[in-house]
Amino acid sequence: MSARRTSISRAQACRIALGAQCFNARRPEQVSAAHLRRLLGQLGAIQIDSVNVLVRSQYLPAFSRLGGYNRALLDRVAYGRPRRVFEYWGHEASLLPVDSFPLMRWRMERSITGNGVWNGVARVGREQPQLVARVRERIAEHGPMCASDFQTEKMQRRSTQGWWGWNDTKRAFEYLFWCGAITPLRRRSSFEREYDLTERVIPHDVLARHVDEREASAQLVEIAAEACGISVESDLRDYFRLPLAASRRAVAELVERGRLIPVQVEGWKSPAYLHAGARIPRTIEASALLSPFDSLVWNRERTKRLFNFHYRIEIYTPSHKRVHGYYVLPYLLDDALVARVDLKADRRGGALLVHAVHYEPGTKRPLVRARLQDDLRDMARWLELERVRFTRSRL
Repeated sequence: MSARRTSISRAQACRIALGAQCFNARRPEQVSAAHLRRLLGQLGAIQIDSVNVLVRSQYLPAFSRLGGYNRALLDRVAYGRPRRVFEYWGHEASLLPVDSFPLMRWRMERSITGNGVWNGVARVGREQPQLVARVRERIAEHGPMCASDFQTEKMQRRSTQGWWGWNDTKRAFEYLFWCGAITPLRRRSSFEREYDLTERVIPHDVLARHVDEREASAQLVEIAAEACGISVESDLRDYFRLPLAASRRAVAELVERGRLIPVQVEGWKSPAYLHAGARIPRTIEASALLSPFDSLVWNRERTKRLFNFHYRIEIYTPSHKRVHGYYVLPYLLDDALVARVDLKADRRGGALLVHAVHYEPGTKRPLVRARLQDDLRDMARWLELERVRFTRSRL
């Protein structure tokens, strides 16, 4: 890729983005822990979500890019020893490479005063410091704990002030997590986080690294830029939910360092930036069902700009107002988003339920049907379901 290039077509921008998001790589015959770690390193973050109507979201990005794999392998990568991955607020709740821990220190330090923290959690941190301190002490004394463990302790007795009420105890855990005092050691089968003191989870050499907020912002923006390939400033800011001023300053510094190359993209109104290491694949040969929280599509404005694909998740939309369905996955075919597929895993019945398939205008349906049918079968096998069942219509 020549650093002198200043004009990029929309089609090239799509291919750059897909290549940066690992959709042009050959799928391995067998997915290993190393494959998963490399994928997370390239993406920079994998969003976690608890909705389990199909499969929890964090498992889908690797399936979409690498193919079928043992989901327990991702759990081992995420929570195993030596610790190479940690959970924190990256782009929402996320799995992040452990080397990014120092880059989040500024967010943890701001959280102590409630800056950027959910209101209820910030309130407990502000108004109930003794409760927060006691939660931390219990973890320090007794080892890893979930918030629900307090239900079985004598401390769970509620005082007239509601000191040990379940909601505030849970918020105290969340406050300590946000501040970086505790970090998830693992997830229990209920999906509840089990926390330990951060210094007992994160490697000491990582904890010892100091990166000031300005440099941390620059590094986070570059991680986002590499994961996006080509982007506008708001894309880079959104990737790790950075403050506006910090993001703009980081972009300017990275342009000066030669890490970001200003370019014009056909049809884009805002100035664009090409990562210095980005490549323009000649073609993209891929097909994938994407999590609604996949980093390729989690920024809805970027998704519209890249693929002319207006997307929103309708989980929280009343059923009579939904347009496409409850849990709808965008379907990628080569370098375009060509359909939306409403899916559910019927684990008791052993079936992958396809409630609806909505094709994008201009889609060549016979070709899409054939590829989608194969991908639905692959997904069913991956989820250990015996068959694919269409509940309302055919492909």
